[in-house]
Amino acid sequence: MPIRRGTSDGPGRFVVLLAYGHESHLEILMSTTEATDLQQKAALITAREMEVYSERTRGSQAANERARRVMPAGVPSSFQAYDPWPIVVRSAAGARMIDVDGNEYVDYDMGFGALFAGHMHPAVRRAVEQQMDMGTLYVTPCELNAEFGELLAERYGLPMWRPTNSGTEATMDAIRLARGVTGRERIVKVEGGYHGHHDEVMISNKPPLDLAGPADAPNSVPQSAGITAGTIADVTVIPFNDPDALERALAGGDVACFIVEPVLENIGICLPDPGYLEAVREITQRHGTLLIFDEVKTGITAGYGGATKQLGVTPDLVCLAKSIGGGFPVGAFGGKAEYMDLITQGKVLHLGTYNGNPLVMAAVKATLTEACTRENVEATVARNSRLVAACQDVIDRAGIPAHTVQFGAKGCITWSRDRVRNYRDYKATDFGLAFAQWIHGINRGVLLPPGLDELWLISVMHDEADAMRYADVFAEFVDELVA
Repeated sequence: MPIRRGTSDGPGRFVVLLAYGHESHLEILMSTTEATDLQQKAALITAREMEVYSERTRGSQAANERARRVMPAGVPSSFQAYDPWPIVVRSAAGARMIDVDGNEYVDYDMGFGALFAGHMHPAVRRAVEQQMDMGTLYVTPCELNAEFGELLAERYGLPMWRPTNSGTEATMDAIRLARGVTGRERIVKVEGGYHGHHDEVMISNKPPLDLAGPADAPNSVPQSAGITAGTIADVTVIPFNDPDALERALAGGDVACFIVEPVLENIGICLPDPGYLEAVREITQRHGTLLIFDEVKTGITAGYGGATKQLGVTPDLVCLAKSIGGGFPVGAFGGKAEYMDLITQGKVLHLGTYNGNPLVMAAVKATLTEACTRENVEATVARNSRLVAACQDVIDRAGIPAHTVQFGAKGCITWSRDRVRNYRDYKATDFGLAFAQWIHGINRGVLLPPGLDELWLISVMHDEADAMRYADVFAEFVDELVA
């Protein structure tokens, strides 16, 4: 990645080229009139730390170049690609990972939230090893399937469940079921909300503002080529935390479902306003539209029973994945019996060779009953609260334009003084400061994806020192930033 530092572009002016995860290179032009002192310092920190990163991760560079010969971008998922090259990991255990260069990291990403149980929790490992002796795939039911459904019904208060293999499958199947129930085709989603990579939901996940349209009535912008015009036309996009926009979107009586993360976790952590979800529940019921909570990211990390229980609003359908699997590929959708019965009746099909396979079911059972018990979840959330408080104390003492956000075992630092309520607020935050913090942290063993999306997860295997390491490194960054 080309990096220039100093004042090579004229008096008082310098250029730093940065990359933010999956977005294209962003050129930040700074001068005494165009940027604050903090932004200029952040750009210089970034330039220095990018050079450090390049030197300490040569093995990752070589591994990525090898993979690029046979794999687009050298990664198995486009979310894993970032400049100049991603960290390539050799091993992981507990709360830590080691890359191919031998660098050790405290993992705060934890599989994009999938590893609330930690890397290979002893209980999960034991359950999987025992199941391997009895087989990995039957393609006929096993007793663990019923236990899976019972555990989720108890946590979420919804009686009927089906397993899938990913969060994408869970949201795809839930939307199909909603269409089958209502006989309607249109769906509504939130701008900035992520629900997997099937076509209907790859709309306005992170649209460029020049294409996004009015803030109160956003355009439906496809995230990728290959999505048909008909699919795009079937999706209405609305801002988060705006019940009036939902009311307008449902007024035609032709919307099958409103799919929403009860807490958006694709743009840092974006909490619902007081009363917003209650209003959403009332509006959808009144218009005969099913409400789907996508809890793939909040799941059990939000607390015992997920966001559904923590926030006290019950949707018609819930989608799960990630954290319930202890690191194994799994998803689920569940809901009210009157809707799930359409699958029983054969009116809506739900299929999958690997659905409910015994190996993954064993991992889920161990995760929910041994690794992530109510007691362990509550202790981990409390540990995260101490981390969030420590980071907020650093912010308050330095007086920098940032704030912390917490939801359960997850937290983030948002680089703005004001709370982010929707995608447009997120786009107004300071990405340069966020990137500088990320590159500074990863060179000091704090592993997260780059950019302002970098919400952290404290797993049940992070001890106090692991958790507080993030605050210590953040304090070092802030001290240099304000020096």
